[in-house]
Amino acid sequence: MIRELTRADVEEAFLRRTAATTALADEADGIGDACHAMAARFSRGGRLITFGNGAAAADAAHLAVEFVHPVTVGKRALPALSLATDPATLTGIARRSGFEETFAEQLRTHARPDDIAVGISPDGACVNVARALGEAHDRGLLTVALVGGDGGAVAALAGERPSTRLDHLLRARSSEPSVVKEMHVTIYHVLWELTHVFLERPGAPGRGSSR
Repeated sequence: MIRELTRADVEEAFLRRTAATTALADEADGIGDACHAMAARFSRGGRLITFGNGAAAADAAHLAVEFVHPVTVGKRALPALSLATDPATLTGIARRSGFEETFAEQLRTHARPDDIAVGISPDGACVNVARALGEAHDRGLLTVALVGGDGGAVAALAGERPSTRLDHLLRARSSEPSVVKEMHVTIYHVLWELTHVFLERPGAPGRGSSR
């Protein structure tokens, strides 16, 4: 028998999201820094390269199309592609080199030093996402990760020594997959919006900008 839904059930569902959204606001400085760095890379002719698994693959494609085909009239289109949208390439690499290489191997072919790599992993446990971010950093790309929970193997890249291999770690403060996904959508919409703000304002970042 299906239990009747109560107002308390609905309020509790919203409360979980309110807590995660409030925690996300605490990441404002980190998100702003990532947007500024992305704007600097775009101004130098860089491209956005996104990747993720499963539902995060859909998010990677969504993020790429936001930049290539802006929904806001008058916004500049910026070069972006997702490494998660070609099943022939993904399965070919997985068969020959292993699943862990599915994104890193593509980066070795496509990436240029001024590019931006954004990896999305809801629990941070995606080995292929972590490997691709490490590969991207070693090739000079700006690296940005969207994770949830404790950040897992992806977040561990930020603590690797002698030097960090992850430039910007943006974390949804929840372990609930649906909430993490909702926070990730918010994060990458803000990345798109504020990157354009930096590009459009006087004194926008140029060739001399750092990572």
